[in-house]
Amino acid sequence: MAAETSQPSEEIESILTSAPKQVVRPLVRVLEGIGSCLRLLVEAARHVPTLPRQFGRFIEQCYLIGYTTLPIVGILSFFIGSVLALQSGYAATNIGPKQFIGLLVGLSMARELGPVMAAVLLAGRVGSAIAAELASMKVYQEVDALETMNIPPARMLVLPRLAAVLAMMPVLTIMSDLVGWFGGAIVAKYTHFISIEPASYFATMRQYMDFGDVLNGLVKAEVFGFGVVLVCCNIGLNTRGGPREIGASVTRAVVTSLILILVLDYFVTKALM
Repeated sequence: MAAETSQPSEEIESILTSAPKQVVRPLVRVLEGIGSCLRLLVEAARHVPTLPRQFGRFIEQCYLIGYTTLPIVGILSFFIGSVLALQSGYAATNIGPKQFIGLLVGLSMARELGPVMAAVLLAGRVGSAIAAELASMKVYQEVDALETMNIPPARMLVLPRLAAVLAMMPVLTIMSDLVGWFGGAIVAKYTHFISIEPASYFATMRQYMDFGDVLNGLVKAEVFGFGVVLVCCNIGLNTRGGPREIGASVTRAVVTSLILILVLDYFVTKALM
């Protein structure tokens, strides 16, 4: 009888003992990841003077990050702007004037949806490719070979990507804004319960918006893009194990990047208000 009573108490004690560890362990992993990213950033920053000599790598990364991502950014932004105009037009038929639909679409795309969607697509398309490439190089000891030849991986593999994303994120964001505005204008004109002429749609946008709204989105895009590429490079270069870990690193890089975008979105928005 005493043995039966002591067994549940031992189980409860073991649960209470392991509970703090289960809470602390994920926090420790997050802090380790932040520290690893900062260390990689410092290492890359030390090699900034070598960037002009890596102009070819910089242009190649600009092509991969910017040019190859433009079509999907354009398609997604067009339909986001269209849906914004459609939903706001439907709501305006009951609660308010329809002439402010252009302002709603313009501000939403410029300040929030443009940079966020560009960053999400960057994480899904480019970030996953970066993590897969660097994880493969790490697993198959190509990174070790670079270190053996006294070539810092941060200089050759990370710095050109960070510089390229800083150069191309404004282009992707402006493209996203313009296409989203255009999609909203088309829906506003040809939807029977909205029927707003493009001249009136864009006039409202020009009247109530200024360059500060667009600049707000560009700042967000730079922060999001830089964070995504840094995280994906760090996860790829810290891959351990065999080929199976390459897929795990890609999944972890994309999920971490998406969470990072949403977390940074709140803090950057708060800072820019």
